[in-house]
Amino acid sequence: MKFVLGIDGGGTSCRAALATVDGTVVGRAKSGAANIRTDLTGARANIVEAARQAFIAAGQDPELIPETPAILGLAGANVGTYRQQLEAILPFSKSRVETDAEIALEGAVGSGDGAMAILGTGTAYMARKKGRSRAIGGWGFQVGDQGSGARIGRDLLEQTLLAYDGIRPGSPLTEAMLAVFRNNPEDVVEFTTNAKPGDFGGFAPKVFEHAAKGDLVANFILEKAVADVEASLGALDLADDAPLCLLGGLAPLYAPRLSARYQALLRAPLDDALGGAVQMAVRIFAGKSRGGR
Repeated sequence: MKFVLGIDGGGTSCRAALATVDGTVVGRAKSGAANIRTDLTGARANIVEAARQAFIAAGQDPELIPETPAILGLAGANVGTYRQQLEAILPFSKSRVETDAEIALEGAVGSGDGAMAILGTGTAYMARKKGRSRAIGGWGFQVGDQGSGARIGRDLLEQTLLAYDGIRPGSPLTEAMLAVFRNNPEDVVEFTTNAKPGDFGGFAPKVFEHAAKGDLVANFILEKAVADVEASLGALDLADDAPLCLLGGLAPLYAPRLSARYQALLRAPLDDALGGAVQMAVRIFAGKSRGGR
């Protein structure tokens, strides 16, 4: 065994890192979405492509993929038998599928105590106390992922239609969104027919941008989203000295909006989720570990 692979797959993209057995990353790559619950076949294709490109980026032959073990932290791995189905059809020498929360916590705090929140297309939370981990959330866009980019985007479309019907006040944000759909509410509905979480999540940055300008609808949506995030953090029952790391594309947008209680706990993560997958792969397949804080 010359290398290990770390894979981080979510509703928007899949990232791969190829590393030597001592944990030195030699190649990185990115491909399409890899939520195994919403699209198992597509996720597998994107995982393999990201791995292939990581080998190429490292100047290595992708033909080595079948000789390389991989740790994969994937959205959708926390429910059903999706992880087992995927493990059975992956081309790596050994495949271990974890939740995206597991690799995120590993990356953020190493093997020590602490907590992390993934705030991206989806949301997930995990805390470790005295070596025991507890995960909450991550139940998917339809019934969970409160505060996620997908839910923020969905709420924005809802508010846009409510404004169009005169049920709720509109704003520059809802006007801009309706313009995206040619000022035709039927096009909004058609969009939702086949839209995936990442499609909804693509609208989330627009909400934060307009909120910074004082947009009433944007701030209405974000006040609810922040409350949902803090409710989840509250359920983790964090100690006053527990390091809290925010991860995901929306993390820097959420951080200044959190209450003083949680801002006081914020720490920079040791690494990101992809780094966590690499370190987990090194620990499991090469027998080496990294300590916590």
